[in-house]
This record gives sequence, C-alpha cells and structure tokens, in this order.
Amino acid sequence: MKKSFVGFGFGAIQAGLFLYEAQASGQFDSLTVAEVLPELVAAIRRAGGRYSVNIATAQGIERKEITGITILNPTDPADRAALVQAVAEADELATALPDVRFYEAGGASSVAGVIAEGLARHSLGDGGQVRRRAQLQRRRSIIYAAENHNHAAEILEGHLTRRLGVPAAKLREQVQCLNTVIGKMSGIVTDEEQIAEQQLSRLAGATGRCVLVEAFNRILISRIVWRDFSRGIPVFEEKDDLLSFEEAKLYGHNATHALMGYLARRKGYATMAEAGQDAQIMGLTRSAFLQESGAALIRKYRGFDPLFTEDGYRDYADDLLRRMMNPHLRDLVARVVRDPRRKLGWDDRLVGTMRLSLGQGITPRGYALGARAALAVLSETEPGTEEELLESVWAEAKADSQEKQAIKSLILESRLQ
Repeated sequence: MKKSFVGFGFGAIQAGLFLYEAQASGQFDSLTVAEVLPELVAAIRRAGGRYSVNIATAQGIERKEITGITILNPTDPADRAALVQAVAEADELATALPDVRFYEAGGASSVAGVIAEGLARHSLGDGGQVRRRAQLQRRRSIIYAAENHNHAAEILEGHLTRRLGVPAAKLREQVQCLNTVIGKMSGIVTDEEQIAEQQLSRLAGATGRCVLVEAFNRILISRIVWRDFSRGIPVFEEKDDLLSFEEAKLYGHNATHALMGYLARRKGYATMAEAGQDAQIMGLTRSAFLQESGAALIRKYRGFDPLFTEDGYRDYADDLLRRMMNPHLRDLVARVVRDPRRKLGWDDRLVGTMRLSLGQGITPRGYALGARAALAVLSETEPGTEEELLESVWAEAKADSQEKQAIKSLILESRLQ
C-alpha cells in the first residue's frame, strides 16, 4: 500500500526537495501541497498538477518534471476542507515556511490549525460522515519541520498539543515532529536574463518563477522513535541528536557562506562562483572555516560523530566550498548578503560562530572580519555609528557584558580592505 504526502509552503525547498524526493521514491500515490499565493495555485492547476525544477549539477542544469500534484489554498474554505482531510490521511508531511512564526499565522488558515484539525479527525461510522473530535487518528505520521530553526519540531509540537488538548507524550504515540538539517542550496529565480541565459524551465506555464536547486540531498533528520515505521522518502539520514549537526550547519555552512558573501560584495563580485576565483577571499574563507568554526566544533563535539574530527570536518568544508562555487547554481552575492541585521544577531551565523569559537579558546578573526563587512552593509541603510548599530542589533539578547565587549572589540578592530 502506497503512502500519502502533504507539504505546507511551495517554495524552493518544498518543490525541489520534499515533493521531488517523494515522487522520485515511488512510494507515494498522493502528493498534496498547501500554498496561499492564488496566482501560484492557479498556475499549477492550469498545468494539470505538473511543475518543473532545475537542478544544478557540476556539469550543468538538469530539468525535472514533477507530476500528479494537488495544490490547495487554505484561505479558500473548500480547499481548506480538502487540505484537512489530506492531513488526516497523510503518512508524511513537511512544513517549509519562511520562519517558525508562520506556524500560527493566518488565523483559520494557519498551518498549525489545519494540521491539528486533520490529526483530530476520526470516522465515527455515522452514515459515512467524518466528524471531528479531540482524539488523534490511529494512523501514525511524521512531520518534517524545515524552517531552519534548531527547535522547529519542538515549537510545532507545542502548537499542536495546545490545539489538540493532549500532552506531548500522547501526541508522540501517533505523530512525531522531526527536526531537519538541510544543507541544500536553493532559490527562486525571477530574473528574465538569467532564465534565458541558463534556459531554465519555469515552474509552471508562463509563471515568472523558476526553482533552481543544487543536486545535494544528504538531509539529516531526527531519529523516528517507532521501530516499525518505514519512511517513504528513503534518502534522508536519521540521527539520534541533531544539535551538533545543526550547529555545524549554522556555524559552519551558513557562517562561511555569509563570510564569503560579504567579502565578495566588497570586491564587487556578482556571484559566489566569481568570488570563488579570488585566491585571497578563498584563502581567508577556508582558513576561518577550518581553524575557527571547525576547530571550535571539533573541541566541543569530538567523539560524537566522524564529522567532528580534523579529517571529517576538512572533507565537509572542502565539499561545501566546491558546492558554493558551482557556476550553474548562480548563487547571487546580493542574495547571500541581504538582511545583515539578522545575520549579525547574537545567536546567528557570524556573531554566533565568534561566540562559539571564543568559548572554545579560539580567537575568530576571520568571522570578525565578516561581521565587520556585514556591519558596513547595515550602515548603508541604518543611521548610527558602528558601535551603536551593534548595540541595537543585540538590544534584546541575553548577553554577558564581558562577552559582548570582547565580541564588539574583535569586530571593530577588524581591518577591511
């Protein structure tokens, strides 16, 4: 008996990872996705439930077509009812939203509300009618939480338990929310010049969107507690504890990507592939990746996994740097460096990596330089001295004053070229 899949949010990760891998597995006979943009819903329906994805490999662009998709808009009452029923019948679900705050956004059409209602559905055998009650269905299901947050699964679980009125232990008997570590670079391309130059397939029909993702699909997920549960998407890798890998993603992958991006912007490069040809940028980036981020993570997690060894982390870093420079991915520097305020956050990629390094006895001069470059970008749009801007970014952080001063000094003492 084949499985049923439901996704929430129809961005690049949902379209180019979850739905794509679900269909490629051959294990699902039902693929449903929720999307609130009416023009996107209409485009997929006009295309007969088909859409295209562009996959950047080392050799070029591969164009893949995904078929048999049912797309529903939860703000439409009829679509919402169909979506609730799809959730009630789903074996695997995936949320791929811009942020965990979107779980409860949208009132009656909220993701948490729709999922909770679907989970609470139960057939009482009354003339074939389906009624709702605060009792979980017998079908077990898993939910991949893909919001790039270390505790997305726990946050989603909290919303569901409150809505269903059941304790977390009871919910987990039937439903398990899984954290994810998704190191897959992806994006939506709308630039007509790039679309024409790379001959990208449009998402559906004449819509201006093109999904462009890298071929990488080694996605890590929380371990499923039910031993007899068989996942329909087999390519994902289960781990007992994802926190160390989540930190490697944020303080290794994301931090180094940002560092390279801000350095590239100062030199006027348009793409990360162009920056990858600059020996000075690549030398500084690789050094920071290995000697700051890597050294700190190895000291913190040595013995936990082969990743956290000198050889394991070097292989991880070199593979990621090669992928960042893939010219077919056309990763734009402007995209990488946007939102410098968030990326300078106390717990985010640049400053968070500096804090991790200092905590392990390592001086993070490379990431401090990246933070200084990000601060320069922020100062282009916000008033105040650099010190004042840092104070405003960290205003709500629970920061030790001595640690804050050490971080601030490292950043402001960095010399930009």
